[in-house]
Amino acid sequence: MPMRYFKLADDVDIAGRWELGTPVDSAGQQLGSWVFLNGEPVEVKGPLHVPVSEQGTPLDFSLADVGAIPVVHEKVADVLARLAHQDVQLIPVRVGSRPEPYFLVNVTRLVKCIDDRASGRVRYWRPEDGFPERVGTYFSVSGMRIDATKVGSARMFRTWGWHIALIVSENIKAELERVGTTGLWFEDVS
Repeated sequence: MPMRYFKLADDVDIAGRWELGTPVDSAGQQLGSWVFLNGEPVEVKGPLHVPVSEQGTPLDFSLADVGAIPVVHEKVADVLARLAHQDVQLIPVRVGSRPEPYFLVNVTRLVKCIDDRASGRVRYWRPEDGFPERVGTYFSVSGMRIDATKVGSARMFRTWGWHIALIVSENIKAELERVGTTGLWFEDVS
């Protein structure tokens, strides 16, 4: 049976949950999603701090910087270090004034695997849209489906051309659920 894959997102329907802001490096510079969506390792001036932009219940998994950068509790980082070590860079961060260890997850794999025909609707950037550097990449993807035969050995990755999507294999999904990770929402994209 082929491996199944899931889009991993923030469960924004959790009542009273916290919201995280944009990470800041030791020089006070914001490190927004543009730094962490390229599918490659990054060098940062540590230690990093992620402010809590809306107070509430802390979660084990949250997406900082308006829903783009995974920030995880140490127990989630342990799962990713075991099951997706070749696909992620785990960067220690201080979240608000929380004493426990958290990590920013920089996903270092981009996989060209979106199945345009099986997906609900895809739209590409065109020259007339006015962003020549984006022409040929996805403008929008709804009802995303991937072609699992193109994934290879990746267990956690972003999709080429639609970098905002964060995908995990079914074994990572199962392990995150087994350890009781809070803040997760999954959508099957197989």
